[in-house]
This record gives sequence, structure tokens and C-alpha cells, in this order.
Amino acid sequence: MIKFFYHPSPNPAKVALFLEEAELPYEMVPVDTRKGEQHTDAFRSVNPNGKTPALVDGDAVIFDSNAILLYLAEKTGRFLPANEPAARGDMYSWLMFVATGVGPYSGQCVHFRHFAPEPKTYAVNRYDFEAWRHWNIINDRLSQRRYMLGDTYTLVDMAVWGWAGVVPFLTGDPEAWEKLPHLKRLFDEINARPAAQRATALRTRHAFKTEMDEAARREMFPQNARLDATAS
Repeated sequence: MIKFFYHPSPNPAKVALFLEEAELPYEMVPVDTRKGEQHTDAFRSVNPNGKTPALVDGDAVIFDSNAILLYLAEKTGRFLPANEPAARGDMYSWLMFVATGVGPYSGQCVHFRHFAPEPKTYAVNRYDFEAWRHWNIINDRLSQRRYMLGDTYTLVDMAVWGWAGVVPFLTGDPEAWEKLPHLKRLFDEINARPAAQRATALRTRHAFKTEMDEAARREMFPQNARLDATAS
């Protein structure tokens, strides 16, 4: 059975959605990042980068959410576009756009807006600008087609959905959805799918730590120890 190393955050959400859509049997293995479980030797043996999600499928070990989506799509033959150069080129381009643009800039926007110490004006401005720029590109794309690759629901839509749920939080804008109506339309459509509801419910299967206290900050942001050492 597939072992799925999970924390309730955007990148694992994408994988949870695919597993549920494909009705693949799996065992969820919780990794509580605010308790530092991502730093254990056991988890690092699965993902040396110490990030969720990760997947073990027999002899195959896969980490990075977008790599996992591709692996599962190829394994099942599902949620892929036609096996033609133009269609696959679109898929790779937009999936990597989420992997290298939407996810990193959105994640940094969350970090600097909500968790970084002052002074942070420059960083918040940079990552807010880039997050909005990437999400507006997605929104414009969806203004012309039902799904990211056209008329068919694919793994690229799952990748977008994983991060879309935190758009109001990461932007700090209560009107974010009004500014991204086509993204909201896709997000709502996927949310209505039974598989998405099961994927979302995974967060309730384990009592994940929710407090961002000093202990959690040490585990989530270990780089701050260097600042403390410099200050002392």
C-alpha cells in the first residue's frame, strides 16, 4: 500500500486530492511540522529535504508534490492530457509554473506577511507583488477555458487547487476572491467534488499542532538560530 506522508498544508493537499480522485488505497502517515517531525532521521530517509509531502510506493520513493502528481498520473494513466506534444507541452509548462512560481512566491508571501520579524516592508512588498502577478496569470488563463489545460480536469488543476485555498490568507486581502473570479470558480468547482471533500477531511484524522508558539517557530524556521547566535 502507498504510504503518504502528510501535513495539512497546500502541497500535501494536491497529492491527497489525486489519491482520492484516483481511488488509490493509501496509508496516511502524519508529519507534524510544528513539532519538528520533518527533521527526524526516519522522515529524512524518505525525503532528504525534510518537507511534506512524500510518498513510498513499494520500491519507489518520491518527494516534491509536483513530482508525486506526475508519478501518480503516469502510474494510473489518469488526469493527464492527450499524449501529444502540444498537450503534454502545455501540461509540463503549467505544472512547472505552479511548482516554481505560484507555490514558492505564495509560500514566501505567507511567511513574510504573517511570520517574519520586522523590518519586513521590502520582503512583503516583493512577495506580495509576485504572488499577485502569478495568481493573475492563472486567473487570466482560466478566463478563457474551464480548466487549466482546456475542457478536461487534470493534475494541473489539482496543483492549482492545493494553493488556491490560502489565497485570502497569503494576500491579506478580504477582497482577493473578487479580484480573482475565474480562479474562485475553479476552486469552488473542485471543492464540490467528493474527492476534494475527502482530501480536505484528512486534516481531522490527526491532532496536528496548530499553535505557532516559540517551539513551533524553532522547528519551522531553524534558520533563525543563526540570527540569535549573531545577536548574542
